[in-house]
Amino acid sequence: MTTHRLRTAQGRLIAGLVGTNAAAYLGAAVPLNLLLITHLTAIAGADATSEFSLVAGIGGLAGLLANPLGGRISDRTTARFGRRRTWILVGGLGAALLLMVMGWTTAVWQVVLGWAVIMVLIGVQQAANAALAADQVAPERRGTASGVVAFVALAGPALGFALVSAVPAVPWLQWAVVAALSAGGVLMTLLLVRDPQHRPLAGESRLSPAIVLRSYWVSPRRHPAFAWAWAVRFMITAAWACNSYLAFLFTQRFAVTADAVPGLIFLLTLVGIACVAVTAWLTGWLSDRIRRQKPFVLVGGLLLATGLIVVALAPGIPAVFVGAAVMSLGYGAFLATDFALCLRMLPDPESAGKDFAVLNIASILPVAVVPFAAPALLAAGGFTILFAGLAVFAAAGAVSILRVPDIGQEGQPRFAAMTR
Repeated sequence: MTTHRLRTAQGRLIAGLVGTNAAAYLGAAVPLNLLLITHLTAIAGADATSEFSLVAGIGGLAGLLANPLGGRISDRTTARFGRRRTWILVGGLGAALLLMVMGWTTAVWQVVLGWAVIMVLIGVQQAANAALAADQVAPERRGTASGVVAFVALAGPALGFALVSAVPAVPWLQWAVVAALSAGGVLMTLLLVRDPQHRPLAGESRLSPAIVLRSYWVSPRRHPAFAWAWAVRFMITAAWACNSYLAFLFTQRFAVTADAVPGLIFLLTLVGIACVAVTAWLTGWLSDRIRRQKPFVLVGGLLLATGLIVVALAPGIPAVFVGAAVMSLGYGAFLATDFALCLRMLPDPESAGKDFAVLNIASILPVAVVPFAAPALLAAGGFTILFAGLAVFAAAGAVSILRVPDIGQEGQPRFAAMTR
C-alpha cells in the first residue's frame, strides 16, 4: 500500500528539487532562447524565423503529449529505484544525451526530430519533478519550495547561458555544455532524494488505453477550482513565452549582429535572475507566513502584462531591458506561489503525478501554441502586436485567479462546491 509520509529531509528534498528542475529548465530554455536560433540561422539562413517556429511548435506539442503520460506512468511505477526517481533518471539523462547530439545536426528535419524527442524526455522528467514535490514537500514549506523552483527557472538557464557564452562558438561544444550541466543536475537529485518503492493499492488496475487517455483529463465540472488554476497557469505562461522572440527582436528591430545577440540575451537573463530572486524568495516566504497566495499571482500577472507593453513599444534596447525587468518581477511573483497553489488544487494524492501533469499541460501548451500563432501576429503588426497581444493574456490570467480559493477559503460557500 502506498503511504505519503515524508521520506526525505526537507533540506535535502528542496536541494534535490533544485537539481532536477534546473536540469529541465536549462535543457529547454538555453536551446529555445539561443542555441536553436543560432543553429537554425546557420542551417536555414533567411528562413530561420519560420523554421524556428516549426521546431519549437512541434517540440512543444511533443512535450505536451508526453507530460501527462509520464505522470500517469510514474504514479504506477513499482521499480525499486522509486516511482519518481526512475523517470527523473530516464527523462533527464536521456534528454542530456540527445542535447549533446543536437550540435551535430545539419538539416532542419534532423533538428525537428531531435528537439521533439528531447521535449518528450524533459516532459517525462518534469512530470516526475512535480509529483515528487506533491508527494514529499510539507504543506507549511510549499511556498518556500515554490519560490525556490521559481528562482531555478531562471537561474538554471542563466548558468547555461554564462558557460555557453564563455566557450568558443562551436555548435557541438555549446550543446555539450548544456548537456553536461543538465546531467549534473539530474545526478545531484538522484543522490539526495529518497523515493521508496511504490506498492500498488489493492485492486489497482493495470494501465489500459482508456486509463492512458484519461491521463490527459481532469473534469472541470467536477473540479472547477482545478480548472481555473489550469487556465491561470496557461494564460500567464503563454505571455512569458515571448522570451523566445527577444533574440529576433534585437536582430530585426534594432539591427543587432548575430555575434552580439548571445551577450545581450545573457545580460537580459542576469537582469531576470536579479528580479526573480527578489520576488520569488520574498513572495514564497511571505505566502507561507501570511497564508495567502492569490494576491501574489494577481500582482505578478499584472506586472508581467505591464512589462510586455513596455517591450512592445520599446524605441531602443534600454527600454527592452526595462520591460524585461518588470516582466521578470511579475513572473517571479507568479511562479513563487502558483506551484504551491496548484498543489492545493490536486484532486487525489494517489494520482498526484497524473493530475499535476495535467496542470503542466498549461505550462507546455504555450510553447507549442505561441510559435504557431506568432507568425500571424508578426504579419499583422510586427513585434508590437506580438508582445501587446501576449500582454492581454497575462492580464486575463491575473484576473482569473480571483475564481480560485485561497488558503483556508476552500470551505466557504463561494468555493466549497469548487473543491469537492
